[in-house]
Amino acid sequence: MGVFDAIGSRGHEELVFGYDPASGLKSIIAIHSTALGPALGGTRFFPYGTEAEALEDVLRLSQGMTLKAAAAGLDLGGGKAVLIGDPRKGKSERLWRAYGRVVDSLQGRYITAEDVGTDAQDMDMIRRETRWVVGVPVEEGGSGDPSPKTALGIRAAMRAVSRFLWETDELSGRTIAVMGVGKVGTALVDLLTEAGCKCIVADTFPPALKTIAAKHPEVEVVGVDELYGVECDIFSPNSLGGALNEQTVGRLRCSAVCGAANNQLATDEDAKRLLGRGILYAPDFVVNAGGLINVSEEIRGYNEQKANAHIERVYDNTLQVLHTAHEQGMSPHHTAVELAMERVQKIANLRLFRRSGEDRA
Repeated sequence: MGVFDAIGSRGHEELVFGYDPASGLKSIIAIHSTALGPALGGTRFFPYGTEAEALEDVLRLSQGMTLKAAAAGLDLGGGKAVLIGDPRKGKSERLWRAYGRVVDSLQGRYITAEDVGTDAQDMDMIRRETRWVVGVPVEEGGSGDPSPKTALGIRAAMRAVSRFLWETDELSGRTIAVMGVGKVGTALVDLLTEAGCKCIVADTFPPALKTIAAKHPEVEVVGVDELYGVECDIFSPNSLGGALNEQTVGRLRCSAVCGAANNQLATDEDAKRLLGRGILYAPDFVVNAGGLINVSEEIRGYNEQKANAHIERVYDNTLQVLHTAHEQGMSPHHTAVELAMERVQKIANLRLFRRSGEDRA
């Protein structure tokens, strides 16, 4: 499939390639939709095996951001960026400033933030070349690392799952299998253990497991492959996407799936497989919106108390999707997609009415 076919098949508006040989910058920015507002989404720095893999990832992630922003009720569109390379070796002032100019060339149609392989300090460097960046350090007036806020939203979603399945918001006594204990996963384990949950964790990165074991000696550590078969109340994917596929879904021994990873389903058919097995799936783009909600508050001037209150709405959004799906006899994933796209289409039609000045997007 060619580039234009790949863009058109998902309805993307724009794709921008940035290249700077001096710094090694190889970036792709994908804008999926600006129907609700400017596209906001993080920059992922990852050692992709091929450029085709990077392209596929940024297209899927940006499409997911459209759904995430719409489902969260934000006046934002969907976009994402990827940088090809090793974040442990490839970062430099030249690279971030070159990338910042690529972002700036879009004149606010795309607003970036941190993601896998990037952090608040990187965002601060990018901001030297463009104002279209959020998630900068707290000491610089930003909201800092959004990972704890993503975890806060996941806990709210798990409470909604608990309410739907067990008629209580309380998570105490529940067993949660946490796949991936990076920044979000670790923050989630902190919240869950505080809530009285038993956590079983797995990760492919040994230092992350060492850190979590030192911090929470009561947490059980198992292998990644073993975690799929662990008997638990909620299985929580919090690393890279595609963890739920035809093989792994068949091995799950849980009542529900609720995690922070983007694109947890390898295909849409996996949502039906979960439904067929009687496993409740809390759609990833609904439950993992906490980080996006948090950084979006920077656009108007950041207030943590206000941001936290907005993040707690993930509980209501999740519960609405689960009840609607149950009433319609559909998978929560397909229901959430329909609800999100319905909002995009309705609000996009408002552009028929011109406002004074420039359109917000």
